[in-house]
Amino acid sequence: MHHHEIDTWKHEHTFDQDKVRSGERRTLIVVLLTLVTMFIEIIAGVIYGSMALLADGLHMGSHATALGIAAFAYAYARRHAKDHRFSFGTGKVNALGGFTGAVLLVGFAVYMGIESVSRFFNPVAIVFDKAILVAMIGLLVNGISAWILGVHNHSHNHGHSGHEHHQEHDHNRRAAYFHVLADALTSLLAIFALLAAKYLGWQWMDPMMGIIGAILITRWSWGLLLDTSRVLLDRQIHELDDEVRSVIENNTSDRISDLHIWSIGPGIYAGIIALVSDEPKPPHVYRDKMLQHLPQLVHATFEVEQCPHQHCYHDRYLSAELLRSR
Repeated sequence: MHHHEIDTWKHEHTFDQDKVRSGERRTLIVVLLTLVTMFIEIIAGVIYGSMALLADGLHMGSHATALGIAAFAYAYARRHAKDHRFSFGTGKVNALGGFTGAVLLVGFAVYMGIESVSRFFNPVAIVFDKAILVAMIGLLVNGISAWILGVHNHSHNHGHSGHEHHQEHDHNRRAAYFHVLADALTSLLAIFALLAAKYLGWQWMDPMMGIIGAILITRWSWGLLLDTSRVLLDRQIHELDDEVRSVIENNTSDRISDLHIWSIGPGIYAGIIALVSDEPKPPHVYRDKMLQHLPQLVHATFEVEQCPHQHCYHDRYLSAELLRSR
């Protein structure tokens, strides 16, 4: 067989990763909004001599850096989607960006908690009016950013290919969303604490809200760390395993003897499926059947064997026993 004939049988491995996703566009908008706010606060802080505005402007800079990592992950995955060095495309860059964002969130929460505890023992004087103004600016900007990243356009997502309706698997966008949500929460708690301290004299409320915010952010980031690490470490997806078994084994003599399903991008999966049967069919028959029922399984490799004895059909639990014995 000639080389040009082989090319017609080669598989495509981009899986739509070369397209601009809604998460990328929204993240870029939020990065620009954050940068504009950062420059305004820094300039205003210098002109008006406000350390509170200057400090929040610099904080916005670190915030923009974290969001920039998410934007970079989108761009890198898209630009290298057709790079053959990535065996299953660049979909996992999304999870890597989300994992990095989660690590940064943990660092932010730890710093926030330590600083809040130290304020209990070493309270500092607070200029309430300026501090409340800065917190309100932060709440407004981060509230808008959270809305941009968190809003779902279901009619748009379901109208495209089978990949776009899995927005909930976009870990990179989720990390960016948690960053702005964490900042919005911090601003909201700060406003509440500052008002309580100013009008009720509850100075302890400021560090207490900081500790509460640190705990909540740690919980969010921990969940994101778990989800993204499962993707990066190719953890088996048991829910999808059951669906694959149902498609292959129901009302047939086909029995799955070995099954591996793993995530290769937001809402898309690859699989290696070994099966035995009394009357085995060509692999492409199983592949087409699988794609019809589970379009999110975008890359499946089948190994088909003739059953060496006559018990394949009668023993409905053969495949489960084989897997448990491994």
